[in-house]
Amino acid sequence: MVGSLLRSRRLVQRNLLVYKRGWMVIFSGFFEPLFYLLGIGYGLGTLVGGIQLSDGRTITYAAFVAPALLATASMNGAIAESIFNVFFKLNFSKTYDAILATPLGIREIAVGEMLWSLFRGTLYVIAFVLVMIGMGLVISPLLFLVIPASILIGASFSAACLAATAYLRTVQDFDLPMGLVVMPMFLFSGTFFPISLYPQPIQLAMELTPLFHAVGLLRGLATGLLGWHELWDLAYMVVFGAIAMWIALNRLEQRLIK
Repeated sequence: MVGSLLRSRRLVQRNLLVYKRGWMVIFSGFFEPLFYLLGIGYGLGTLVGGIQLSDGRTITYAAFVAPALLATASMNGAIAESIFNVFFKLNFSKTYDAILATPLGIREIAVGEMLWSLFRGTLYVIAFVLVMIGMGLVISPLLFLVIPASILIGASFSAACLAATAYLRTVQDFDLPMGLVVMPMFLFSGTFFPISLYPQPIQLAMELTPLFHAVGLLRGLATGLLGWHELWDLAYMVVFGAIAMWIALNRLEQRLIK
């Protein structure tokens, strides 16, 4: 296992060399949640007012939205690397076919791409946390725990994206995960409003999505509200990531070893 992990780092080194002259592309996924924070967190926040937490405290709307957008930033890092870039390597450049001629195998490819995705997502998270500190959105000393929690979230989404990408055949297939999965999750995961405002059937559907649990975990850490619900969110992300990684490994093996 250790040897496999050490070999996987070669793929990370390869990706670093590829982005050596285009490093600004890496930060592209950070700006979308930042713009949402500025436009909605502060713009709409002036109309919404404060949000009351379960312990009776009232926080600003921007402080309520920021942890959810942080979870979105982790998801964006996974999508950018584990869907779009992996799809190109898998179907057009045939990068993995060449890699399999080296000592690296399917497991090393999957783990290497996940590590690279985590590297990109972690940059988003650290930058976003610094923005939250600069804007005075820190209301709990537990805020810094969102960094390791976000890494776990990024790993789970990266594994899920790898599994989904292994099933995509054409560029048109992107419409399915992006339009029918990612966008609805972003809008209906308690990102901008408490889920209690939605009808009960929608609430139940929201609680099935991984981004809902990612938002719940990070919001609990950012606001200092930790309980059984946040532990359930953590367990959900761990199990979700493990299942997704198992699917990804099996599907990549079917695609690359024929």
